[in-house]
This record gives sequence, structure tokens and C-alpha cells, in this order.
Amino acid sequence: MKYSIIVPVFNRPDEVDELLDSLTQQTFHDFEVIIVEDGSTVPCKEVCEKYAQQLSLSYHAKANSGPGQSRNYGAERAHGTYLIVLDSDVVLPTGYLQAVEDELQRQDADAFGGPDCAHDSFTNVQKAISYSMTSFFTTGGIRGGKKKLDKFYPRSFNMGIRKEVYEQLGGFSKMRFGEDIDFSIRIFKAGCACRLFPEAWVWHKRRTDFRKFWRQVFNSGIARINLYKKYPESLKLVHLLPMVFTVGTGILLLCILAGVGLLLAGADFSAAGTLLLGIGSLPLLFYALLLAVDSALQSHNWQVGWLSVPAAFIQLTGYGCGFLQAWWRRCVCGKSEFAAYEKTFYK
Repeated sequence: MKYSIIVPVFNRPDEVDELLDSLTQQTFHDFEVIIVEDGSTVPCKEVCEKYAQQLSLSYHAKANSGPGQSRNYGAERAHGTYLIVLDSDVVLPTGYLQAVEDELQRQDADAFGGPDCAHDSFTNVQKAISYSMTSFFTTGGIRGGKKKLDKFYPRSFNMGIRKEVYEQLGGFSKMRFGEDIDFSIRIFKAGCACRLFPEAWVWHKRRTDFRKFWRQVFNSGIARINLYKKYPESLKLVHLLPMVFTVGTGILLLCILAGVGLLLAGADFSAAGTLLLGIGSLPLLFYALLLAVDSALQSHNWQVGWLSVPAAFIQLTGYGCGFLQAWWRRCVCGKSEFAAYEKTFYK
């Protein structure tokens, strides 16, 4: 067996259905699929049974322990030379596995990963969220794009690794969030050959609304500080940018409020009020226009373009707020990861 595809699942049977359907259409066939139900109250067992005759598929149900430990559970039962970890909310193009195979035949690798993009069937909100997570103007392209401000770290929505290397590294840690970045850091620290496979991309649905998206990126900001506490050298300039953006946006909003207040105070303060209003609003308006135009040109959809503005601000400020909160609790107050986030990550 060449590849073992491991998918942890929590209450997402419809997504598993779409993923398994896309796996039946792969042009490369030497693989197995391992579904690990992580304590779901809405299981996907019946969905898996529907594909039992079309795929080499095994289904396992276990108590909830988080995605990292569920991947380890699946890896223990895998037979492939390479393990491919996917999130349940991805869909694969028909040539995904063939692209992985072609890259490995061209040049061997201990670990690898691929980028993601939005499918035409995704809602406009999902497309806007996808843009905000992959654009050079929001994340610096660090999630797999060709333009990057930092080297490529495989993420768990689309990550592959040689099984023997996985076992040597001990698999994923017990972190409840950011565990995939933690694993990628350990891959590099072990001196493994890790590569980006640009053609091994997936359609990634991500969160379906802005409220859920805020929580996701807020937790990502928290995870970045937790990773910094484990690996101080892992914190790069690019990781500070959302925090800087968040603080800067807050200052600009205060300028706008002060400007409006001075304008309402009377003619004597109109010049100062106009100046503050311009200082606060013009940078935000310019950035919003840049995002809208770039997104609209990429998606060929102006509605997606305009929705990308709130998506990008949520992505950056949500991450920035989580980062700042975690910095205060862990670096200033000196709390441990467990004590600082027992309610969030360790319920």
C-alpha cells in the first residue's frame, strides 16, 4: 500500500460524504482511507458504509481527544508507506494523488503538503474566507501560495509524511489547537526533507460563516503564542503582523471617533476633526479597496470581492486579538497553557 489517507471527523457526516466521493474519482488507486470518528454525536458510519465497496476504507469510532490524537490513532492502524492527513472539510480534485505520486517520483521527500483554494460551488462567504486565508495581502501567502513571506509549513488540512518518519517523531502532540504547526516544526527540527507540492491542492471549505471564522482565527492567534513558548525560535516577523494590524486598526478607529467628536463640537474644531477623520479613515479605505479589487479579479465576482473585506479584517483582527490575549496570559501573567486555556481547549 503506497498511501494511507487519515481523516479525523467530528460531527461532519455531510462533509465526509463529499470527501469520500472525491476519493472514488482519483486517477491513482493505490491507497486506503482511514476515518476516525472523534467522539461525534452525529456519526458518519452510515456514510462510510455507503463507500465500503468502492474504497479500501476502515471506520473507527473513539472517545473525543482532539484532531491530533485522532490522527495518531489512525496512523497506528495505517498500512501505507506514506500517511496523508486531510481535514474532513476538503474535497480532492481527481488528479490529487497522481500529483503527489508524480512529485515523489521526481524528487523524494520525508514530508510534504499542498495548497488549497475555493471550489466554484462554495458560497460567496466561503470563497471570501478562502481568499482571506490565502491572499498575499492578508497572510503573506504562507499557507501554500507561490508568494511567501515565510518558508512553507505543511498544515493538517493537506499534509503528507513518510510513515517511518511519523513514528520517529511520535506523531502529533497533545496540543488541542496548533498541533499541526507544532508537528511541522518538529519535522524541520529533525532535519527532514519537507517540500511544497503546488499541484497537490485541495478544495477547502473552511468555516461557513464569519462568526465561526472569528473563533477559528482567534484560536490560531492563541496557538501561535503557545508554540512560541515551546519553540521561541519559531516566532517570525510575519506572525507579528496581524497583531500590529489589530493595534493599528484600533488606533485608526480612535482617530475616526475623535475626528467625528471634534466635528460635532463646532466650527472651532472642524480643521482638527477633519484631519483626524482623514488620518483614521483613508488607510482603512485604501486597504479595503485593495482587498476588494484583488479578490474580485481573482474570483471574477464583485460580491466575493466586497465580502473579502470583512473576511480579511476578521482574519487579521481575530488572530491579533487571540495573539494579544495569549501574550498577556502566558508571557506577562506567566500562566501555563493548561491554566490559561482550560475552558477553551481542554473541556
